[in-house]
Amino acid sequence: MRLAICTSLGGLKPILLLLLCCGPAGAAAGNWNEPTQQLARNIVAITGPGAVAVRVENRSSIAKKDFDTISGALRADLDGLGARSAKLDEAAATVAVWLSENPQSYVWVAEIQQGRGELTVAMVSVPRREEAGWTRESMPMSVRKVPLWSQEERILDVVVLEEDSAPKQIAVLDGEKATIYRFKNGKWQQEQSLSITHLRPWPRDLRGRIMAAKDHLLDVYLPGVFCGSTMGLPRALNCRESDDPWPLVATPAVSFPAVGGGPPVQPLGAFYSASRNFFTGVLTPGVGRLTTVGKFYSAAPLLREKYVLWLFAGTDGQIHLVDGVTDQKAKLGWGSDIASLKTACGSGAQLMATSSAQNGPGSGTDSVRLYEIADRDPVPVSAVLDFPGEITALWREAKGDTAIAVVRNHETGEYEAFRLAVACSQ
Repeated sequence: MRLAICTSLGGLKPILLLLLCCGPAGAAAGNWNEPTQQLARNIVAITGPGAVAVRVENRSSIAKKDFDTISGALRADLDGLGARSAKLDEAAATVAVWLSENPQSYVWVAEIQQGRGELTVAMVSVPRREEAGWTRESMPMSVRKVPLWSQEERILDVVVLEEDSAPKQIAVLDGEKATIYRFKNGKWQQEQSLSITHLRPWPRDLRGRIMAAKDHLLDVYLPGVFCGSTMGLPRALNCRESDDPWPLVATPAVSFPAVGGGPPVQPLGAFYSASRNFFTGVLTPGVGRLTTVGKFYSAAPLLREKYVLWLFAGTDGQIHLVDGVTDQKAKLGWGSDIASLKTACGSGAQLMATSSAQNGPGSGTDSVRLYEIADRDPVPVSAVLDFPGEITALWREAKGDTAIAVVRNHETGEYEAFRLAVACSQ
């Protein structure tokens, strides 16, 4: 992921940074006192005594009654340590606390802003103990990952070209080629490797997209370069320098119908920076009357009854919710990659977001989670799905109900591509 989750804590020593970010905390049966006290101490170690504005949000499966207990206890602990609660315009520091989780632990993250200083993070983890007596609310959905391909070279994207009950033909994009594989006799076999030509060196954090085309096999989008496959055999890629916009949603047709008969999602393109790893914010044709947004890493549309709400994961660390008239900002603690899916679960439309906050800075692993957004407030509807390394790409597939995730495995060093699908809980 391209957003840092834990930043330097100013002049604090490295060992203190480790303790503040990653210190575990136990909890007796039905008693949250120890972890709330530890988190309060970690926060005050950064803010010092004084007026603070505190916001606590539940992004875990902890039940509301336990959330209310934790929130109240944390505020009381902060007050007892001299960090008294204050309104936002009267506070010397703001503290946003998220109750998160991973399969092993509940992870509580506090993001702290003092004036115009650098954001800092404090964190405690609380081991899951089913005998402890706290309540976990069931999640109505789950995310399943299906391995597609792995290799040493960086995978930018994968497109499924043919499938029955499982993928039968795929194309794998890296910085120098698009390679076509077919599943035959129980294994993937290479059919053809199509070279990519480019005059300028790639940016360090290279990104790219590969999509099935209507009248030929493939289109490839890379920073400052566009490639289209030839129509006849033998196949090849015709590449040229280009500043054409990248399509933000891969669709098999011009648009796809909205769930419940709402408006279709019309094609939307964005201009990609040829020398960096983000979109410039210039859109074509635009969302309603808005043709520009801030610089962003990824975007996802959510279908409403009478309009389409676009979410942009900005380079400023915030999620921008754009409805064609307004651009609302929200700091949700998500990572740089988001994708929307249309499924048979829940409301029929979910947002998949990456986040490494649950696992802690320096752990080398990322995760994804599903959310539903009834208005502007995201509600988690799946447990966290962890990966064996950093998520370097997340793209929705053309059919709309699955996504492709690319991960660099921190143990093997290889890049691994997965298809992510949503299952409705029984």
